[in-house]
Amino acid sequence: MTAPYRHLLVERSADGFVVTVTLNRPEQMNAMNTAMGADLLACFDGLHHDPLVRAVVITGAGDRAFCAGGDLKERNEMTDEAWRAQHVIFEQAASRILKTPVPVIAAVEGFALAGGCELATLADFIVASETAVFGVPETTLGIFPGIGGTQLLPRILGAPLAKELIFTGRRMKADEAKAAGLVNHLVPRGGARAKALELAEAIARNGPIAVRQAKKAIAYGLETDLDTAMILAIEAYNATVVTEDRREGVRAFNEKRKAQFKGR
Repeated sequence: MTAPYRHLLVERSADGFVVTVTLNRPEQMNAMNTAMGADLLACFDGLHHDPLVRAVVITGAGDRAFCAGGDLKERNEMTDEAWRAQHVIFEQAASRILKTPVPVIAAVEGFALAGGCELATLADFIVASETAVFGVPETTLGIFPGIGGTQLLPRILGAPLAKELIFTGRRMKADEAKAAGLVNHLVPRGGARAKALELAEAIARNGPIAVRQAKKAIAYGLETDLDTAMILAIEAYNATVVTEDRREGVRAFNEKRKAQFKGR
């Protein structure tokens, strides 16, 4: 599947279950301009309503960068009003990515800086190659991490390390990011996309309703007290257990075959 986006390449696996979204401005290190922000918003808005998709991989074109953040050359000539209008697009796109109902995996090669680092953390988890470099250097330019870095990084890394990275603007290489828990899988140069797709395909083989309910239960459960979270988990269980997929999964287990899930 290829949609007419200006700065994204969107591809779908043969079975339609896995969608790969590639930021496609390699000459600009995949920096996000207004058009790319609008593309991301439209793309992930569509994915929210796509009943076939089961997992998404987001990555960057080329090997230099996943995304170097906002396009400051474009922003240099913007008025304050134009800057704010652009940022509303980025905010809405970030919200759509964060709230995508199916798992999203970021595959990072090279630089993931500023908004690019934040974009990666909007995914459910990150696969990175040994070339990856993460950082949120906005404060060094008198700017602020604008699409969730001050909220997501403390949740992932813990507050002290997140504060250090945000306050100093220093960069974190791939091995440190793996040790700190920012990265789930660290792979050789050029291997991030393949590993992310391998994981996405493993997810896509599982019951899609169960996976969606699990993502929702984790997301909302982490933001509330344990008693309320347990209630949310039981509701998710009850929503899953009445599905055809649950019955198919049990039949397949007893018949010693692979389950054929239909998402209903």
